[in-house]
Amino acid sequence: MAQASARVLQSGMRLPPMPTIRELVKLYRLQARKQLSQNFLMDERLTDKIVKSAGRIDSRDLVLEVGPGPGGITRSILRRHPQRLLLVEKDPRFGETLQLLKECASPLNIQFDIHYDDILRFNMEQHIPDTSQRIHLIGNLPFAISTRLLINWLEDLAGRRGAFRRIDTCMTLTFQQEVAERICAPVGGEQRCRLSVMSQVWTEPVMKFTIPGKAFVPKPQVDVGVVKLIPLKRPKTQLPFPLVERVVRHIFSMRQKYCRRGFGTLLPPEDREEVAQKLFQRAEVQDTMRPFELTVEQCLRLAEVYSEHLVTRPEVAAYDYRAPKNVEVL
Repeated sequence: MAQASARVLQSGMRLPPMPTIRELVKLYRLQARKQLSQNFLMDERLTDKIVKSAGRIDSRDLVLEVGPGPGGITRSILRRHPQRLLLVEKDPRFGETLQLLKECASPLNIQFDIHYDDILRFNMEQHIPDTSQRIHLIGNLPFAISTRLLINWLEDLAGRRGAFRRIDTCMTLTFQQEVAERICAPVGGEQRCRLSVMSQVWTEPVMKFTIPGKAFVPKPQVDVGVVKLIPLKRPKTQLPFPLVERVVRHIFSMRQKYCRRGFGTLLPPEDREEVAQKLFQRAEVQDTMRPFELTVEQCLRLAEVYSEHLVTRPEVAAYDYRAPKNVEVL
């Protein structure tokens, strides 16, 4: 029976007979917790489509799934038969359903690890010390952490650390539809923002498809976009991630105004206008463009000249235009 189960799984057809995700949710009385931004995806066709969007997964690969919940996407990953499957789930209530999947997959000899941890604090290098395996990051992300997690992973990618010690680690993730559109937004697009530029400096983000909100339990107020982020073989800059993020964040802080307005907030007010004008000239960027009209390359040129400015004016790095002004006490 075990060998037959293994053959069924290896064929990519289906897992051995077991309750559906919907039945398991009812059996274990699992309810989505609003404070954890949980939404269960029950439709097997959609979970298969998410995993298919990740591209080829072969028997030498490692898949890390974020927030597997009751295990819908997990089943679809198992059908692809990776060498190792690592689940990171913050909510221990799903332990019984995930353990059941682990037992059903045992004939395949897949290394199946379950960690009950917060993905924002999860130590990738401790749990994945070997870089010989290609890694796929897949997950139906909780809305509350999706943007922060993406920024964290982009910083890891820029620093070649964590899951990104290899250049071929791809991310296939779900986001609120609006966030997904922002990540992929082109120059001049209505959704173009800081997240667009930061994602496109280090990856090629691709909108794969949209999942209607009604496919989830409970139904969210918005639809969900599935995005695959493919690391660029040659990143568009070697500047430190925090510096690029700071510059891009300031540029987009006044999205509808001329880009010199947001960029200018990086500089102390005493000589702000004069210095900003010189930096824009050196970067060969027109300072009357709107932030969403800037290309990734133009944003990076502004980051370059700002970095060069800090060499001669290192104290500017500590300037915070939002800091309380000194008030004279009478």
